[in-house]
Amino acid sequence: MAKRLTLYILIGMVLGIVVGFVMNAMIAPADIKGATDGFTIVTDIFLRLIKMIIAPLVFSTLVVGIAHMGDTAALGRIGAKTMAWFLSATVVSLTLGLILVNLLGPGRGLSLPLPPVTETLGLDTKAFNLHDFLTHIVPTSIFDAMAKNDILPIVVFALFVGVALTAIGEKASPIVRGMESLVALMLQITDYVMRAAPLAVFAAIAHAVAVNGLTILLTFGKFIGSFYLGLAILWLVLFLAAFVFIGPRITLLIRYIREPILLAFSTASSEAAYPRTLEALDRFGVPRRIASFVLPLGYSFNLDGSMMYMTFASLFIAQLYGIDISVGQQITMVLILMITSKGMAGVPRASLVVISAVMGNFGIPEAGLILILAVDQFLDMGRSGTNVVGNAIATVVVAKWEGQLEVREPAEIEPPHAPTRTATAGRAGLDIDPQA
Repeated sequence: MAKRLTLYILIGMVLGIVVGFVMNAMIAPADIKGATDGFTIVTDIFLRLIKMIIAPLVFSTLVVGIAHMGDTAALGRIGAKTMAWFLSATVVSLTLGLILVNLLGPGRGLSLPLPPVTETLGLDTKAFNLHDFLTHIVPTSIFDAMAKNDILPIVVFALFVGVALTAIGEKASPIVRGMESLVALMLQITDYVMRAAPLAVFAAIAHAVAVNGLTILLTFGKFIGSFYLGLAILWLVLFLAAFVFIGPRITLLIRYIREPILLAFSTASSEAAYPRTLEALDRFGVPRRIASFVLPLGYSFNLDGSMMYMTFASLFIAQLYGIDISVGQQITMVLILMITSKGMAGVPRASLVVISAVMGNFGIPEAGLILILAVDQFLDMGRSGTNVVGNAIATVVVAKWEGQLEVREPAEIEPPHAPTRTATAGRAGLDIDPQA
């Protein structure tokens, strides 16, 4: 099933490029929006289906994972290791973007008509300050957070629920079993939704190419090429770091996560890949209690592709306007981005909002974002795929640190939806004593 889905997604991408290119060439610019409305309907419905799954899946898997850890000491130990890795990955991603944009200078000498510095995109940047971030992480209502797919407050509430279930002991067993059933239910719904992925990928790619055309890639070729070079280097760094911990098994991990990466890349949505990433890690040998704890946190604290993009795009715009940002200011920018970027998951155009909020502190015109907006879809594809890579590797490394990464041979791994104990009860954690 997984191999066929990957193939169908690739076919959808190729067909989307071809159809989008033909439409862009044959339809007048004034009519292109109306002609591509059908594509946006398909893509939006698919992404809504994904969002429908995310909140209950994140909540239930995280609660079950904490309940099966058995004690708060294990939770604290795994949490500390997770946040240490996330912080390290964030520093590497932001710094790498900073170094590359200075070395490659994609904005220097680029003859583009620059928007007046007074123009703005009207982005709401007030949400990204320390006070609002700290108060935002505690939900006033879990139902409101779930309705908005606000990952960070859902994670906080799930932490409280999981710890409380562990504390009350045997009385919690019925609730834990119910949560395990909810996990299995949401994964089955995921299987249904994923069957529409190739069609959604075709529609998303066709719309992007039809509206923007392939010529936009040539206009911003240096910027796009430099950014994707940076992503390639970041992937290499992440995979080398994973190799240090798990050795040659890294090739097997790459094989398992290629479908989630491709799905995130083609839909420009990290959320779309969350359920499949969870399943891929399960097949690789990461215990569900660790994967269901680390992965949701990664969606708020470990968006490596987005981190790199923020420093890269900010200094690219500064280069376009000929604004010199000193080394000290660039270091300050990295420190600010480390704080303001947290909790950005689930916010539309979140990277642009964070960039806009930070640029004002360094005299960089927000108007420059108007230029980036033209190619943001193509850039978002790369950073979404990178976010999946970063979170998958982080989860595997934490499992290895805990000494709980299971060694499985490919021949012993069952299909993710096979009706067996491993794929049903084992996946949800039903074969584990909640008090263990």
